[in-house]
Amino acid sequence: MGNNQKKICIVGAGGFGREVYSSFKEIYNREFTFMDDNPDLLGKTIMGVPVISFSEFDVKLYDVVIAVGNPKTREAITEKLPSNTNYITLIHSTAIIMNDSEIGEGSIITAGCIVTCNVKIGKHSHLNLHSSVGHDCRIGEFFTTAPGARISGECVIGNNVYFGTNACVRQGVTITDETTVGMGGIVVKNIEKQGIYIGNPLKRLEK
Repeated sequence: MGNNQKKICIVGAGGFGREVYSSFKEIYNREFTFMDDNPDLLGKTIMGVPVISFSEFDVKLYDVVIAVGNPKTREAITEKLPSNTNYITLIHSTAIIMNDSEIGEGSIITAGCIVTCNVKIGKHSHLNLHSSVGHDCRIGEFFTTAPGARISGECVIGNNVYFGTNACVRQGVTITDETTVGMGGIVVKNIEKQGIYIGNPLKRLEK
């Protein structure tokens, strides 16, 4: 849980970071700060919010959420930040999270998302606009959906998995770590080999 006396530090001042600020600034009555490593942004303000560098970060002053879409980049940022960083979970007021489901720390659940019963989602995961997760799913850390992804019940999904806009997953499917399902991809059987998958029927892109 966050400390209401602390500011909320949004790591990443890009498009998703700005969306997060716009979505949550009225819900969380606290001051916000962006943190970014882009030298062109440092010392400036975005949407009236100051941007600080990683060297200026102080765990005593900030609760943190990482608003960077790429799962591997998000994981690298957690390794870069101090081990005693306090991560806050942001859940939009229009999202539906059933009481017996668990959302890992540092996650962001945006407007219109639905997480039904007996779901477990790991740390630092993102559900973007109007995504849904069905009953009894088990989802790893650093999971990401773009808007409109649909995950049916009883799926098992690994770490660092990314679903593009409107990707859909059939009930009972298992998806291994480090997998990307592209925009509109339809997953109807297990994915056991890491990689990027696109289309319907789903096909793995070869390097």
